[in-house]
Amino acid sequence: MIPDKGASLARTSSFWFSIAYKMGLKNHFIYLENGNRMIVRKFNIIEGKVPKGEKNYLVPLEFVMRYYVAGSLNDRIEKGKLDYRNIGFRNKPEYGEKLPEPLFEMTTKFEKTDRLLDEREAMEIAGLLHEDIQDIKEIILKMDERINSEVLKRGLIHADGKKEFALDSERSPVIVDTFGTADEDRFWEKNEYENGNIIENSKEFVRQYYRSIGYYDELMKARFSGANEPPIPALPEDMIDRTSSLYKSLYERITGMKW
Repeated sequence: MIPDKGASLARTSSFWFSIAYKMGLKNHFIYLENGNRMIVRKFNIIEGKVPKGEKNYLVPLEFVMRYYVAGSLNDRIEKGKLDYRNIGFRNKPEYGEKLPEPLFEMTTKFEKTDRLLDEREAMEIAGLLHEDIQDIKEIILKMDERINSEVLKRGLIHADGKKEFALDSERSPVIVDTFGTADEDRFWEKNEYENGNIIENSKEFVRQYYRSIGYYDELMKARFSGANEPPIPALPEDMIDRTSSLYKSLYERITGMKW
C-alpha cells in the first residue's frame, strides 16, 4: 500500500471534475469528503453485453487517447503488432515522439487483462452507437486540451491518458471514475523532453521498476502462454517512500495547489 496515493488520486480527480463541470461536460462528481474520498453519482453495472438503447449505465470500456509514442503503444510498434505507417509515420518512430494525430483507442474493462477493440466490437459489447463513440471522443479531446494547457503552466506535458464513461437517462456521455491523475495519465517533464530526455511522472515510474527486476517479462510470458501469472513482488521501502512522494508532488504540479 502506498501512503497518500488514494488521497492524491481523489484530490486530483476532483480538481479536473470541477473544471469539467465549468466546461459544461457532464460528470458524476458530487463533492470531495475529508480530502481523500470522492462522493459521486452511481450508475448501473450491467453484466455481459449491454442491450441496445440501455440508459443510466457504466460503459464497460476504457477509452485511451494518445499524443506521443509511449507505453504499450511503443511496445506494439517494437514487436511489429502495429504498423507505424497506419498511425501516420513514414519512418519508425522513437520512444517519446509526438504522434502526427491523436490516437483514440478502446479496450475492455471487465476482462482479466485489457484487450484492444475495434469499433464494431466495442459497440457490440457496450451497447453503443457510432454517434455515441464520436461524442465520447470529442469530449476526451476537449478535456485533454484543457489538461495539457493547465499542466504546461507548471512544466509538464500530458502525453496520454484513459477515461471512463457512463450514459445517463438521456444516453448522454458522463465522465466517471478518475482521470488526469498519476494512475490514469502519463505526464513528462517539459524541459527535459525538449532536451531529449523522458522523465516519467506517473505510475510508469513503478512499472519501470518492475521491468528492471524482470517481473514484467515474466508476467508477459505467462499471459502469452496462458500460464498462471506470477505474484507481484512487494515494493521495497525506499520505492514505497519515493512513490508516495511522487503522488503527492504530482498533485501539486498537476493542480497548482498545495498538498
